[in-house]
Amino acid sequence: MRLVLLGPPGAGKGTQAQALAALWGIPQIASGDLLRAAVREDSELGREAAGYMECGHLVPDELVLKLIAERLQKKDARGGFILDGFPRNVMQAERLAVGLERVGLKLDKVVAVMLPDEEVVKRISGRRTCEDCAAMYHVVFEPPAKAGVCDKCGGELYQRADDAEETVRERIKVYEAATRPLLDHYGRLGLLAKVDGVGRTDEVEKRILAALDGLAIPSQAGAGVGLARS
Repeated sequence: MRLVLLGPPGAGKGTQAQALAALWGIPQIASGDLLRAAVREDSELGREAAGYMECGHLVPDELVLKLIAERLQKKDARGGFILDGFPRNVMQAERLAVGLERVGLKLDKVVAVMLPDEEVVKRISGRRTCEDCAAMYHVVFEPPAKAGVCDKCGGELYQRADDAEETVRERIKVYEAATRPLLDHYGRLGLLAKVDGVGRTDEVEKRILAALDGLAIPSQAGAGVGLARS
């Protein structure tokens, strides 16, 4: 299974991707996680990406493509993968298609999780992260036992810069401008399925599985995918 999950920030793509990855035994490849790891490691790419992320802007295509290409070269991705947060625009989608085609592969499906803007703001601006162990909470949906304190390690909880409400609203604008055209792109290719993202996690998961009904995991692993510009 080679799947792309699309949707605005806060749509639950990461949670759904993890569940699907466990179900099919293939890796979840989240561009956001790759970028945050690069920032934590203080790599050259991470330092460059940090400035964009803190302002709610998309990281430039070439930086993201380098991270994704490196990840898709790993052995565990050769039998299938779930891309979460990538591609984010039509150019990235085209580069992904070319990279897959080079090794005789193609995407099986693109699922777009749809969510109203105000629900996006509510979900993201309420997030809190532990400074010590990175555990995640939500002030409404999953609050800690003691406000501002991590249940797991007692560390202090904070709001990430890219989770602040003003930044979230900027992220929505960026998404609308850059990412929504992907719906038209993948729709024209006959790969797109839209799924309602409002509701419990298990309800959304059932909708996604229904959209993927009939698709099977590929039986043969492919070679690594090169996305870098040749």
